[in-house]
Amino acid sequence: MKHIKKIILTGCVCMVSFITSSAKGQIVIETSNTGLVFNVAHNGRVYQSYLGKRLMNPKDYANLKGGVEAYITHGMEDYFEPALHINHADGNSSTLLTYVDHSVTPTDWGSHTVISLADTIYGDKVDMHFDAYDKQNVVKAWTEITNGGKAPVEIEKFASSLLYFDAPSYYLTEYSGDWAREVNPGVQELKFGKKIVDTKLGTRASLFVSPFFQLGLGAPAAENGGDVLVGTLAWTGNFRFCFEVDQNGGLRVISGINPYFSRRTLKKGETFKTPEFIFTLSGDGAGEASRNLHEWARHYQIKDGAGNRMTLLNNWEATYFDFNQDKLLSLIGEAKELGVDMFLLDDGWFGTKYPRESDRQGLGDWVEISDKLPDGIGRLTAEAAKQGVKFGLWIEPEMVNPKSELYEQHKDWVITLPNRKEYYFRNQLVLDLSNPKVQDYVWGIVDGLMTKYPDIAFFKWDCNSPITNIYSDYEKGHQQQLYVDYVRGLYNVLDKVKAKYPDLPMMLCSGGGGRTDYEALKYFTEFWPSDNTDPIERLYIQWGYSQVFPSKVQCAHVTTWNRTSPIKFRVNVAMMGKMGFDINLHDLSAQELDYCKRSVVDYNELKPVILDGDQYRLVSPYDGNHTATSYVSHDKRNAVLFAFDIYPRYSEKLYKVKLKGLDPSLVYEIEEINRMDGGSVEAQRYSGDYLMTVGIPAFTGNKLSSRVYKLKAQ
Repeated sequence: MKHIKKIILTGCVCMVSFITSSAKGQIVIETSNTGLVFNVAHNGRVYQSYLGKRLMNPKDYANLKGGVEAYITHGMEDYFEPALHINHADGNSSTLLTYVDHSVTPTDWGSHTVISLADTIYGDKVDMHFDAYDKQNVVKAWTEITNGGKAPVEIEKFASSLLYFDAPSYYLTEYSGDWAREVNPGVQELKFGKKIVDTKLGTRASLFVSPFFQLGLGAPAAENGGDVLVGTLAWTGNFRFCFEVDQNGGLRVISGINPYFSRRTLKKGETFKTPEFIFTLSGDGAGEASRNLHEWARHYQIKDGAGNRMTLLNNWEATYFDFNQDKLLSLIGEAKELGVDMFLLDDGWFGTKYPRESDRQGLGDWVEISDKLPDGIGRLTAEAAKQGVKFGLWIEPEMVNPKSELYEQHKDWVITLPNRKEYYFRNQLVLDLSNPKVQDYVWGIVDGLMTKYPDIAFFKWDCNSPITNIYSDYEKGHQQQLYVDYVRGLYNVLDKVKAKYPDLPMMLCSGGGGRTDYEALKYFTEFWPSDNTDPIERLYIQWGYSQVFPSKVQCAHVTTWNRTSPIKFRVNVAMMGKMGFDINLHDLSAQELDYCKRSVVDYNELKPVILDGDQYRLVSPYDGNHTATSYVSHDKRNAVLFAFDIYPRYSEKLYKVKLKGLDPSLVYEIEEINRMDGGSVEAQRYSGDYLMTVGIPAFTGNKLSSRVYKLKAQ
């Protein structure tokens, strides 16, 4: 943050959102590098007066006066997008919030600040919460909205966070896509007016757009320099980011649940808690911001963030739905031969009246198909234990096929319109998790399997459909609460799973990257970034997700997508995340199989640095025909460099790769490992300074080639 410029919010004195009177109270929220300052004015209103680099002298904060309203409400003086909109019983839809009190509590990670506001006429209360993580330079913000009046109220808008910036210019990077082409960056300069980034899909919420963004202040967000804010919403449902540039060039960023079809009724005394908006402000580019978030997430957000991750063999691309007990027993043996930690059984193992022979039936009936598995899951877990590997299982408990016994018996548990033809996404519908009975049923799927088969060591939890046919039999006259209540119902289920099975690893899957948020990662150890496992595409996809998420949570599998790419290239791409194999080993040559076995050994050695070290995106695939990424241990004594040649042009000039994050005073032994021929190249020694200043010739002119370098301080 050493280069970050002070961002002081100013505005025209004629605008009612700006106040010039001296503050009668000041609230300072700090991390190691960031300062966020609120002032309480003489009129009792709270204004944000500063967001920027932490000031060296705390007394200097007293010079920051005035600012812009901290939490804009509907119906009063302000002309900009409100963070809060409440409809009162008498028809009045205005809210005026004034300061009540605040508290700052020291925590193990930094501090927790609460700023309490209230409407003295109607009794509405808003508590603004901020968790400041000092070492990681990360802030979490959320609000708690309470109906302090005598009659029920309706809340139409309820933002988690509102931040203000006053910079020369603003450049937004958003990440959009679709199935098999996730997290494509798009950059645009924000000019006067509003830019909305949102989703309305309900369950598979981030299918088209990811719940995170980068904001370049003064220039587009760059990897290694400049002022950049990275923000993300921890919510496994509909989200909305609103970026509004006013007539004076100031920018308001409002983050939270998408208010679309989400109006809520609050009874007297009832409180609504919004999701957490998580952000970090960097003065040294997006790379530093990413590392802030990665380190914070491993320590404080991800389930078992400090723990190990299992390598695996998945049967999906080897068998699809066409398997039986004998074939699976053979695959468990292949997992042992490959040297991975676990065998994962994917879709197609369940269904009674409607056996799961395709994706058109059986979903919801979680009983083994007797013809496929005459001895049940227990025979498979026993074989896995015999082979010395773990056993994992695919489930999709939130969904149902219309052709299933569950649908026939409990159509009232399904989100579907009562008087219209049903619309299916992937031949399925969504169960109504706003309904406590459905929550109990979904919880019972997991608990029933774990009780009957306690040796299950992993679940791949899938979610392949957004919410369609939007109607809840349970919600009745409160249909607008469905989207939010669904997500809360999901969390109720996951809370039970985590409480009873705290050490159970689970993969969050959603037809690829349909669910990629930090709230879900409280319950899941990892997520599936994309069904597209073409290694070339994965270089871009994993690059995109790394802007916010550490490699530890990104599942990366070796598959048959793009068979023309060498097995080494596919394996090396997968090694940059949580590595697995989803491939028929019999399709590999003896040399390829031997290479995969050796790669598992190499990966296990490198895993602590790759999964828990600091990631440096060195050469972007978007900038040319090559890409490189490195990982450096926290003590800077060990590192790994991955270098890829995609489609280099004939006789193009090849530049050396300059590493980052090393100790310039140390001497590193650098060795190319994981070679296809199994051989070794004589290790070279360079200082950290040399490697970061001059670099090494890691690229070649060969198409679809890759190299892995291990660095160790001497």
